[in-house]
Amino acid sequence: MSVLRGLEILTSHEGASDHVRLTYDQRLLRRKTLTTNKGEAIHVDLARTTSLDAGNAIKLEDGRVIAIIAASEDLYAVSGPQITRYAWHIGNRHTPCQIEADRLVIQRDPVLRSMLEGLGASVWEIEAPFTPEGGAYGHGRTMGHDHGQPARKEHDHDHAHDHSHGHDTAHGHAHD
Repeated sequence: MSVLRGLEILTSHEGASDHVRLTYDQRLLRRKTLTTNKGEAIHVDLARTTSLDAGNAIKLEDGRVIAIIAASEDLYAVSGPQITRYAWHIGNRHTPCQIEADRLVIQRDPVLRSMLEGLGASVWEIEAPFTPEGGAYGHGRTMGHDHGQPARKEHDHDHAHDHSHGHDTAHGHAHD
């Protein structure tokens, strides 16, 4: 049995003949062999690491389209009277967050749960597909403070950015 190569990412899965279910972390890929719902192996071989969204598709070398579906995963739902405050604290830790009308959804992390509950949030376990907001400035995924670039103390941006926003080394980087 030959393995077909997936060479292009499409923004729509219209006309898909099959699908793959991937968690949020699995949807960040460059080269990987995936198994479709029908059991066919496809090898994704992209020019660079790409964050796939639910609703995207992989176009195979034979022209077929394979839909990307967000798989259910273990998450926390967060709500409470100061939901925008909770969102700020989640974002300040560069944590992917799915923003819904009445709750926030994040990947399970006991430290974050403890912090949020300490702020007065209600936090409970759920199992659901995870489709967090993409990064600002046109990036498809929140990649940490360095915006997907190699870590270094001074970094260039094509956008305004103030480095006086109170970061410390508790979440992986500092600014001098």
